Amino acid sequence: MEHATILLVLAIAFGFFMAWGIGANDVANAMGTSVGSRAINLKQAVIIAAIFESAGALLAGGNVTDTIRGGIIDSHALIATPEILVFGMLAALLAAGTWLLIASYFGWPVSTTHSIVGALIGFGAVELGIGAVHWHKVVTISLSWIVSPIISGILAYLVFMSLQFLILRADKPFIKAKRYMPMYAFLVALVISMVTLREGLVHLGFNFSFGESLLIASGISLVVAAIGMMLVNRIKFNPDAQRRFHFHNVEKIFGILMVFTACAMAFAHGSNDVANAIGPLSAVIEVIRTGIVGDQSPISIWVMGLGALGIVAGLSMYGYKVIETVGRSITELTPSRGFAAQFATASTVVIASGTGLPISTTQTLVGAVLGVGIARGIGALNLGVIANIFVSWVITLPAGAILAIVFFHIINFIFK
Repeated sequence: MEHATILLVLAIAFGFFMAWGIGANDVANAMGTSVGSRAINLKQAVIIAAIFESAGALLAGGNVTDTIRGGIIDSHALIATPEILVFGMLAALLAAGTWLLIASYFGWPVSTTHSIVGALIGFGAVELGIGAVHWHKVVTISLSWIVSPIISGILAYLVFMSLQFLILRADKPFIKAKRYMPMYAFLVALVISMVTLREGLVHLGFNFSFGESLLIASGISLVVAAIGMMLVNRIKFNPDAQRRFHFHNVEKIFGILMVFTACAMAFAHGSNDVANAIGPLSAVIEVIRTGIVGDQSPISIWVMGLGALGIVAGLSMYGYKVIETVGRSITELTPSRGFAAQFATASTVVIASGTGLPISTTQTLVGAVLGVGIARGIGALNLGVIANIFVSWVITLPAGAILAIVFFHIINFIFK
């Protein structure tokens, strides 16, 4: 292919830029509850993201990447002109990355999935026609954007109600929190481990049966629960702080739990949203390598690693603005409330990743926060901020499409 080296370099650069935007916006969004509740600080969030975002991308990111790479538009319609597919994917990456940069600048927590799917639809509809877009797949993805916040909201509501029943409304909440905290840590680890073993490791050549997965996941979860118990036993009751705030000592225990859920959230996010950057990048690399638009080949580990690196860079360099919006503005967060929201979000995102649905972490998290808010009463939510977030979601899809159309014509003009 003509200009193959230049196009490959651009693909890597645009893919990294898109991943950087995901880190600045979506990872900041995912970490916002942990930082906003003061369970961890920004530096700790970056370290957690560096480890677990990378692990999620490498171990469980393959299924969603296939959906983004080949499931939105009919790439076989470009068999005679493979360079057009390359130009379109480059335009989609640049468009989505640009919109995420703009949104992050203003502190808007938008959907990176909306951004890239909108960009792919814009390119596909304009260059190939409306019929080239796999609208049934788009409808399925769109339904997941509605279903996922509902599921996470219900889960968060149930988790927070269980916390209130077992701990917060008990006669001795500090003692109850120390008793039940390992159980919640076990559940967090079990969800992540099961989906990783059953779905995420398949593309690495591991095929565990359900029984084997359950046995291994239970073992991992017991270790996590034991670590949680060890950390909780080191927390001493502070009567002075208790007089200032009745649940101070209990919230310290939930602060430890939020470290576990922050790890789970980062893993879940890496497994799902890295696909938004490396899906189109993988398509470009495949066409440049083979010169044809053909069946999908396995995604290289270095490509998923590049996506993970970009995500961590974006969070550390520019993530603080969206963290401020999500962590401070939607509702007042404490570690117990943040734990319920994050556990529900991580569970929903990881399960969706295992089934190949590229859901929006943003929408899933907001749904979970709403679930926690409903459990406390609707007055606990800042409805004005939530309304603004909903508006930003509506804008994102057409913004991605319009930018992709503009960038496609520019790239096509330069290289044709």
